[in-house]
Amino acid sequence: MLGVWSLLLLWGLATPCQGLLETVGTLARIDKDELGKAIQNSLIGGPILQNVLGTVTSVNQGLLGSGGLLGGGGLLGYGGIFGVVKELSGLKIEELTLPQVSLKLLPGFGVQLKLHTKVGLHGSGPLGGLLQLAAEVNVSSRVALGVSARGTPILILKRCSTLLGHISLFSGLLPAPLFGVVEQTLFKVLPGLLCPVVDSVLGVVNELLGTVLSLVPLGALGSVEFSLATLPLISNQYIELDINPIVKSVAGDIIDFPKPPKPVKVPPKEDHTSQVTVPLYLFSTVFGLLQTNSALDIDITPELVPSNVPLTTTDLAALVPEAVGKVPPGQQLLLSLRVKEASTVTLQNKKATVSIPAHIHVLSYLPAGTPEALFELNGVMTFNAHLAPSVTKLHLSLSLERLSVKLASSFPHTFDASHLEEWLSDVVRAAYVPKLNVDLDVGIPLPKVLNVNFANAVLEIIDNAVVLTVAS
Repeated sequence: MLGVWSLLLLWGLATPCQGLLETVGTLARIDKDELGKAIQNSLIGGPILQNVLGTVTSVNQGLLGSGGLLGGGGLLGYGGIFGVVKELSGLKIEELTLPQVSLKLLPGFGVQLKLHTKVGLHGSGPLGGLLQLAAEVNVSSRVALGVSARGTPILILKRCSTLLGHISLFSGLLPAPLFGVVEQTLFKVLPGLLCPVVDSVLGVVNELLGTVLSLVPLGALGSVEFSLATLPLISNQYIELDINPIVKSVAGDIIDFPKPPKPVKVPPKEDHTSQVTVPLYLFSTVFGLLQTNSALDIDITPELVPSNVPLTTTDLAALVPEAVGKVPPGQQLLLSLRVKEASTVTLQNKKATVSIPAHIHVLSYLPAGTPEALFELNGVMTFNAHLAPSVTKLHLSLSLERLSVKLASSFPHTFDASHLEEWLSDVVRAAYVPKLNVDLDVGIPLPKVLNVNFANAVLEIIDNAVVLTVAS
């Protein structure tokens, strides 16, 4: 039968709210299974359990030393009932069964964690020969949640004690009265050996929790720094983290983009799944950074489009003769597209769209000449946004759905600009969309929480947010 380590994490004094997320933050709901995995993984293949292996008792020190419980003038030392007790020396922990992790979340309070294990000990028996024992152990600990100097959540071990279970003798001779000696020895020694295991496990988990607060680079656009908006909250199935993104320019200055007016209604999380809700604000922020860095602007020349997309005054005159006036045929066209107003990202009805308002200056030119202005258009390009999660970010690519334009100014004649929409759509698809998708490769950053991998997450678009759900 396996022993039990019981660990109580005093983590939060409130339970998650009724599925509402403020307009800015990223909401992470991490299933208790992920916390269990983090603890289990900290024990596998690392030095934590190996550090426990070693000497438990010694003739010259410890319990059997001159000042120990059993040494010198102790109960069973020289002149005691069993003079041979000094032979019970060099008792070592040779094996520590990999604990099986199970835990229970306590809403509004913390986490009860159980690690089941068995300790194998080898040593010299009092009557000679090898002594092999196995002991069941129950280690109970209390851990409080504090805040580190960096502002990260940190678990602090406050109290630890051990209770011995059944002790089995597998080989060697050990008189019945000496079972009590072994029991007292282990009772005194094991807390000093096994409580540090709990502390080491907490250290590993604290490192994973600390990665929630991270600076995520966005290439040449700037960066997003994640910080906790509130203390962690606990339900009976998951831990909830409200993570606040702080947007910074390349120079490190904080950029405060407009925030959506309404909070997000987050759908309930199913058991044994973890969930991250990415708010509309982060999408708008990326496009705001693109606009701030002029990455949404482009000058389109014939070299940027394939031969089947016409970009000469001859082709333009065939569509709208009034557009070219008296400009000779055969001249090349330059389309100067500038974005001076904020883009609008819409997440609604299971669909993501992006509307980019643009001023389009159409000019004609000869290869060695100076461009001559023909007319100016005010347009709105509406794109379908295609989303795909990876380990660190939500990938975003665009495809043009429609384009609408109206004439802003014209030289020398006015005309119906709607006749140019199909042609301009072909130009935008050929030259502008590929550029946009390269710039959007920075993606929407995802926070790091206990190494949860959202690469294969189920993606759901809700009103003003995207929800990623992955099975534990």
